[in-house]
Amino acid sequence: MAVRIRTAPAGERKLSWWDRLYFPAILSGLRYTFQRLFKKPVTVQYPEEPIVLGPEFRGRPVLVAENGRERCVACGLCARVCPPFAIHMQAAETDDPKERYPAIFEINMLRCIYCGLCEEVCPEEAIVMSPEYDIVFRSREEAIFTKEKLLVEKKLLEPRLQWLQRMRNPQFGKYFRFRIGNNIHSLKARSMVAQGEEVAS
Repeated sequence: MAVRIRTAPAGERKLSWWDRLYFPAILSGLRYTFQRLFKKPVTVQYPEEPIVLGPEFRGRPVLVAENGRERCVACGLCARVCPPFAIHMQAAETDDPKERYPAIFEINMLRCIYCGLCEEVCPEEAIVMSPEYDIVFRSREEAIFTKEKLLVEKKLLEPRLQWLQRMRNPQFGKYFRFRIGNNIHSLKARSMVAQGEEVAS
């Protein structure tokens, strides 16, 4: 036997006769629609109009190319920290002062989750998140980006590299005077020494 509840639950708002007609809600919605009708639209006509994103945006990961070569020293930290195991690399010896380089460096973009952990852990700032977000694949093989596909010139990544420098260690050089010569194992420090900087100000 069904039980019928004739009274409204406690605390429920009671609608007046005017509210039951729902005219106030309809008129309020129409008023908002007409207000927006004559304002400038904020919709971007993508893909005809490209979206310009700031340096804080995390797009697809790329390798920084400096003087025609990758900055990477094949330490393997990015491959170890990658949560979905999207990065595969193999190191090889080189006569360059950095001693090692990645003979094979691949990123499976179907696995990549754009978390940016590879960028955070890299001691050389050799892998960074680029502003590129529009990526299309026709097959699974195309989604595996080799070293040749990943290399991007440093000058194209300057906004991201400068943003990282500001965000990572904003206090660098303010409280202590670091002698750069004590840290010349990194490519960044070696380039600073080559430019004549002995002590960070």
